[in-house]
Amino acid sequence: MSEFFNMGGYAFYVWTSIGLFFLAMLIDFISLRMKEKSVKRNIQSFLRRKKNTNK
Repeated sequence: MSEFFNMGGYAFYVWTSIGLFFLAMLIDFISLRMKEKSVKRNIQSFLRRKKNTNK
């Protein structure tokens, strides 16, 4: 098991790369969720304005 985590002497580079990959995925996921909420708010606002102008 120790050999697996050591990665033949390249552990620092390998685990740093894996960590940065997961960090990038987390940032991407969070930014997409924020964008989704923003788009939903904009659509709701647009629909409310459209509904109010049709009265």
